[in-house]
This record gives sequence, C-alpha cells and structure tokens, in this order.
Amino acid sequence: MSVYNDTIYPRLPVSVQNIACTAMGFLLYRNRFNAHFHKTLANWEKSVHDPIEKLHELQRQRLDRLLDRARRFVPYYRDLPPSSDARDPVVALEETLASIPPLEKRFYRDQPEAFFARDIQRSRLHRGRTSGTTGTALPLWYLPETLAEEYATVWRLRRSCGVENPAASNLTFTGNITVPFGQTKPPFWRYNAFSGQHLFSIYHMTPMNLRSYVEEVHRVTARYVQGYPSSIHLVARALLEAGRPLPKGRLAAVFTSSESLLAFQRETIEKAFGAPIRDRYGVSEFGASMTECSKGRLHVDMEFCIVEVDVTEESDLWETGPLLITGLSDGATPLFRYRIGDVGTRSKRPCPCGRAGDVFFEVDGRVEDYVLTPDGRLVGRLDHVFKQQLEVAEAQILQDDKNSIDVLIIPRESYTDVSARRLLKEIRSRLGEEIEIRIRRVTNIPREPNGKFRAVKSSVGRITA
Repeated sequence: MSVYNDTIYPRLPVSVQNIACTAMGFLLYRNRFNAHFHKTLANWEKSVHDPIEKLHELQRQRLDRLLDRARRFVPYYRDLPPSSDARDPVVALEETLASIPPLEKRFYRDQPEAFFARDIQRSRLHRGRTSGTTGTALPLWYLPETLAEEYATVWRLRRSCGVENPAASNLTFTGNITVPFGQTKPPFWRYNAFSGQHLFSIYHMTPMNLRSYVEEVHRVTARYVQGYPSSIHLVARALLEAGRPLPKGRLAAVFTSSESLLAFQRETIEKAFGAPIRDRYGVSEFGASMTECSKGRLHVDMEFCIVEVDVTEESDLWETGPLLITGLSDGATPLFRYRIGDVGTRSKRPCPCGRAGDVFFEVDGRVEDYVLTPDGRLVGRLDHVFKQQLEVAEAQILQDDKNSIDVLIIPRESYTDVSARRLLKEIRSRLGEEIEIRIRRVTNIPREPNGKFRAVKSSVGRITA
C-alpha cells in the first residue's frame, strides 16, 4: 500500500503531501493493530517465557490445524498424508514435516492460484506480493489476522526494548516513495501525524542532501528508528562525519529489517544513533519471523512459524544450510516447508539470554550494492521496482559507471512492450531521468559462487565500511 500517485501527488504542496501520508498511516494502523493484534501480543508476551516443550506443543497444534484445512480447501495440498499421531510433540513435528516434500519457488510461481484456500471469501483478503529481490515477484493473499500476528512478533520485540506505543514517534527509512524524485531541496521527508512517523526518502541521499538529514534527525524527538540497514547506515555515516552523533539514551533502539545487517553497518549505526540495534528477519510470504535478543542472536518466533535447516555443514555447536519455512498464521495461502532462498546458521545450544526455542547465529539473506546516480545519490533496496512486474521471471541491475545501468531480465511469455515501458517507469521513479537505463533480455542470470543471487551489482556503489 503506497501513498504515491505519480500524476497527482508530486504536484501537491508539502503540507498536503503530509496529510496524504497521515491518511495512509491511519489506514495502515487500522489494518495492522486490530483487536486480534492486541490479543495475540498479550498472549505471546507471556509465551515468550514458556519452556521449549510448551512451545513445541503449540507449534504442533497450529501446524495440525493448518494442515487439516489445507487438505480440505487448498488444491495443491489435497493429497497430503495425515499428520503424525506421536505423543511427543517434537517427534510429531519431525514426522509430519518429513512427510511433506520441500516446496520450491517455481512450483508456487507456476500455479499460485492452486495454493489459495477455497473456503475463504475474497472480500476478507488482502493481496500482496513477494519481495521481488530476484525479479520473481509473485502474488499472494493473506488474512487480516495473519498481518496482525506478524506485527505481534514485531511489537513483542519493540516492547522488550521499552517502546510501548505503536504510535510512538519514530524515524523511518524504507522504500516507499513519499518525496518526489525531482525535488532538489529539503525537506526530503514527510510526516505521518497519526503514527508520529517521520518518513525519510531513501532516494535523495547525496552527500550534500545528507546534511539536511543530519539536521532533521537532531531536530526531531523520536523514540526509535526503523528501516533498511543500508539506508540507515548512510545517515549514520553522515552523522559521524559531521561530528554530530546522537547522545546515548535518546533513542530506545534502532530496528532493522528487510536486508542482511552487516557488521560494519551495525558498528556505525549504533555509534551514530547512540542506541542498540535489534534486527529482525521476516519474509513477505508470512512464513518466518526471527527477532534479535540482547546477546545478538536471532530467535525464531515459534508461535508464528517453523524454520528448518536443510543441513549442508555442521559441527557440535551449529548447523548451516538453506532454510525451509512454514508459516503457522497464513490460512489463505499456506506454504509448507517453503525454500525461501536464504541460508542460516542455527545454534545447537540454548541462547545465553535465557529465552527458550530455536536460535540462529545469523541468516545470510539479501545483500547487494547501492546504485550510484549521476548526481551522487546512493540508492539501495531496489526490489520495489519489480514487485508489480509479474511479467518478469528474474531481474538483476548491473552498474559499472555512475551514468548508466544495465537491467538484465528474464521475461515471461506475457512480457510485452507495455511491460517494458512500465518497468522503465518504475526504475526512473527511483533513479531519475539523468541515468541511462538499458533493459536487456537474457535467458540466464548467473548466481554468486555461494549460490546467492545479488539483485544489484555495482562496482561504483559498493560500501564496505
């Protein structure tokens, strides 16, 4: 859901754009923080202290209910075998999951409607998209309760850091377009008054413009920061280069998500904002949620999901491999043992923080470079470009100089000249008119040696410290 309309919104005065952002903020707040959210959050703030045996039993009950519905109402899963009747919940979970083949993305891509539960009225559903980090943005459907439960995991983390109110003032650095790209002077942010949200543009971060970001960060009294690590890191560097880090204790925490958080980014951000980072791993498919504890480890939110490791390497202390995720909240488009494409390293020992349950040292998810524009902007997190491009099977942005980019695409059969124009328009809305954009059709996009896919590869937009 976006406030941006490229024919009307850019022409509005800033004050009216702020009103539009506030109206959208109200709609998002109503969708996320409903009665089910508050009930779930209250329950899960209690269950976070439960012993592992109780968490496994809860997972078993939720998985069995979801599988029962899937067999009856989801065409793709109508032939699933019965769930295990073992008394031990760990054994039951292992046996039940082992009877379900891993779900590859291509199976869902080729027939997404086959995963839709037929007993749910369409009027109750929200429609979304997968992340599109490889250009493979796929449609998905979810219930209001599913969104509420995901936000319960988010706010259980935030409340544990002392942020109690979902409307607490915050600094947000995400990919929504709230500031027209052609704007050349501050303010490079808009304000959602309903949620106390200062929405900073991630598409205007030139060295010169970042000076105004520093001023605004100091001007605003905020409780926390949220957003993409790559964008927050740019502002953090500007704060340090200006010799103006925020005093310690002014912010409760910095909450990062949607990208892999790199060690040098963490160090710079925590130093500049004077607050600890609490990272979160989640996916658009509502199939996984992990939240970071005070010891720097990622805890699986076991009430919400099951995360398996398809082990490729292990020791006495850890095991590493591709992740298979099973969401326990999405009854509209259930995905069991879905191979999400990320790799994780899970601990075989309990976390020293004392919280029970599955815990990961790290998840190797999305890592990519920035695109550098001719006017010096560093733009990260460009998967939004591909979210609506369902005619594109895969895509990658390559850059060797600041004046141009190559966009490699693997088109689907439905790809047309209209698709190409729509794709170009989406890219220009984030990178502007000055940069040359070459769209090239290819049959294959190579992976990295580690098997990972980089959505953006730029020799001029790479930051390593």
